[in-house]
Amino acid sequence: MRTIDAHAEHVVVIGAGLAGLSAALHLLGAGRRVTLLEQADSPGGRAGQQRFGGNAVDTGASVLTMPELLDEAFAAVGEPLGKHLRLTRLDPAYRARFADGSSLALHTDGDAMEAEIRAFAGPREAAGYRALRRWLTELYAVQKDHFLAANFDSPLDLARPELAKLAALGGFGRLGPRVGRYLLDERVRRLFSFQALYAGLDPARAIGAYGVIAYMDTVGGVYFPEGGMGEIGRAMAAAASRAGADVRFGTEAAWLERVASRVRAVRTRSGERIACDAVVLATELGTAYRLLGARPRRPLPLRYSPSAVVLHGRTTRKWDLGHHTIFFGRAWERTFAEIIREGKLMSDPSLLVTRPTATDPGLAGDGGEIVSVLAPAPNLRSGRIDWDHLRGPYREELLRTLEARGLTGFGSEFTVDETITPADWAARGLAAGTPFSLAHTFAQTGPFRPANLVRAAGNVVLAGSGTTPGVGIPPVLISGRLAAERITGR
Repeated sequence: MRTIDAHAEHVVVIGAGLAGLSAALHLLGAGRRVTLLEQADSPGGRAGQQRFGGNAVDTGASVLTMPELLDEAFAAVGEPLGKHLRLTRLDPAYRARFADGSSLALHTDGDAMEAEIRAFAGPREAAGYRALRRWLTELYAVQKDHFLAANFDSPLDLARPELAKLAALGGFGRLGPRVGRYLLDERVRRLFSFQALYAGLDPARAIGAYGVIAYMDTVGGVYFPEGGMGEIGRAMAAAASRAGADVRFGTEAAWLERVASRVRAVRTRSGERIACDAVVLATELGTAYRLLGARPRRPLPLRYSPSAVVLHGRTTRKWDLGHHTIFFGRAWERTFAEIIREGKLMSDPSLLVTRPTATDPGLAGDGGEIVSVLAPAPNLRSGRIDWDHLRGPYREELLRTLEARGLTGFGSEFTVDETITPADWAARGLAAGTPFSLAHTFAQTGPFRPANLVRAAGNVVLAGSGTTPGVGIPPVLISGRLAAERITGR
């Protein structure tokens, strides 16, 4: 594994999202001195939290899987995860409601899910689920150490025995047809393939290797921290401070002071000069390249994931909603063609509704319910949509859709505190107006994804969803550790 070209005693980490916080904790655990800069007033990045009145609303990621990666980051500085975060395993992880009026709960316990599917679709489908679960588990076991959690120096690093095992498992075939080998009921298939959208892919077109995301959701388990998702960043930042990091919020890095190919200091927007031996850029990929003043050449242009329209709001009424409820439309395959390839809004929306107060009622200061609605949408590069004019009408359309799907009175009894569109994501500095960063196409996966080492500066490392291994809370936590390893050599 290549490392930066000199010993680094003092490292400046720019960005206190989960990738930057993970990098900081792993660097501190290796004995490095760390200064952590974050331009916002609080940590968490895309797993942040905002208050609307007395309600604590998670404004980014709502699904936490693989908490052992958090445990690993806290353990780097000698602190147990349980001391700082109280996690509840969600059961069911999701509830699915289909356009035909049927519903299905997704349990991560194998016996419970087999019984659920048997009652829903019969014994043949239950047996297929068991076989699918075994396949997903094998897929994860092959990938977790040598593909998901590894630094790549070149595509040749893929040439290892595990690659042949992955190919034998069907990792380079198509995910949708592979899931279809096990499950015949189209409704059940959706629950074990929709996760490809997290990676910016159509499940029918994603390679089978991305079944590993379905493993994390449907086998590994979905968790929720007491206090909300924003509590993760706060706990990690506090642990970094206790371990000796100089954590500074409201501090924006303006440029990097370079001599030849080495960064000697970080200059802040206020004019402060912070001398350092190395830098971790845990920022949006475009921001990292701007600070570097260089952008690597790529044979193909970068492709971004679809975006989302999100409504955050509150209500005093209770509907039949779990913590996560997916309302599937009828036109499942058509939906992906529209938002990914045609740049259009969904003609028959599938929506994710999150009610965190189902697990932690204390998030709502007024004793009511906090509800968020997420609708996948084209990013700004694939779809030319006038969001200034469409924001209000599309919000109303989504509310009407949920009313039609069984949430009677939702449009009138749900108070919307915030509507976020792709234009708003772009205004927050997210490229292509998407919070899901680069799509995980084959040309943007593993050693083909933008590297965390850059030739423009020999002592700078990247971390975050735009670099390896990719998008989602588990990958960005891993990316922070991989960035630290590029500096420490561990």
